[in-house]
Amino acid sequence: MRILLIGYGKMGHAIEAIALKRGHQIAGTIDRDNANDLQKFNASNTDVAIEFSQPESAFANIKYCLENNIPILSGTTGWLNKKAEVEELCKNNNGTFFYASNYSIGVNLFFQLNEQLARLMADQSEYNVDIDEIHHTQKKDAPSGTAISLAEGIIDNNPNKENWLLEKESEKSITIHAHRVENVPGTHTVKYSSPIDDIEIKHTAHSREGFAMGAVMVSEWLPQQKGILNMKDFLANLKK
Repeated sequence: MRILLIGYGKMGHAIEAIALKRGHQIAGTIDRDNANDLQKFNASNTDVAIEFSQPESAFANIKYCLENNIPILSGTTGWLNKKAEVEELCKNNNGTFFYASNYSIGVNLFFQLNEQLARLMADQSEYNVDIDEIHHTQKKDAPSGTAISLAEGIIDNNPNKENWLLEKESEKSITIHAHRVENVPGTHTVKYSSPIDDIEIKHTAHSREGFAMGAVMVSEWLPQQKGILNMKDFLANLKK
């Protein structure tokens, strides 16, 4: 396939290496220095776009691809206040838009485990739940999109929890503790605590390769799809 990389930082380079190894072509790379070059790409020279840019530019990048019939998957976080607008744009253009806060297959299995544990803990009122996340210091948004997805997974499956916050507010809120440390790909821990004991589930990334591999695998599947999609759709396809 001809893959357009929008965002050419560490993640973009990791995706490029895996895509080339799997026999794909890089149609082009877009970064801050050549942002206007995005206008050179359309459905005639690009099969799919992989977007890992910055929160302030993600919406415009996705909008361009949807308006120019380029299937696009995005992993950028910090812009999701405009996600409903993107989904409406995707529908109006009969386009293909895929979003995930994390493309690692392992993390997405972790999401499912988190949801199952949340259902089991729904009747255990003596336990409080917190989320702890650690990322590299270059990550600008806090909490991470992955931590937010974990919190949303708990809220969706535990009626005792209503929202997430960076500081403890009430028993109905989930506190996310966000830490930034040099050269750390990412660690997420969901911890249920009671006076008697603690229950924890944890995912630790050892490198960016898992995230990059997942993004490339999704990009291989995406051009044959239409509509608004996510990792649950992709993982369901893997089971077939």
